[in-house]
Amino acid sequence: QVQLVESGGGFVQPGGSLRLSCEASGFTLEHYVIGWVRQAPGKEREGLSCILGSSGSTFHAPFLKGRFAISKDNSKKTVYLQMNNLQPDDSGVYYCTAESILRADMTRPADFTWKGQGTQVTVTS
Repeated sequence: QVQLVESGGGFVQPGGSLRLSCEASGFTLEHYVIGWVRQAPGKEREGLSCILGSSGSTFHAPFLKGRFAISKDNSKKTVYLQMNNLQPDDSGVYYCTAESILRADMTRPADFTWKGQGTQVTVTS
């Protein structure tokens, strides 16, 4: 069965960086699209980035303005989200999501079928 386990969250000061990891199991990464989404208290879940497990093609939400970068290591079945210049508005629970490559809309990672348990990111001075 599809399992996604996030790690790497924590506290960071404004302007700082974090790298989140999503360890995938139970499926062949090359046949899926992996995404990152986040949810802050009182806000809707927000799609951030996606990566195609085969080719490595990526999508990043335009509002990120280049601050985040998604990457993968198929040998480790792990997808990463490098987050730079973090601001308080970036605080929230960050989730890894997955969808079959046949069904995925890379611009909508929040709609993917599978989701991990999440990792908390708090940006505060």
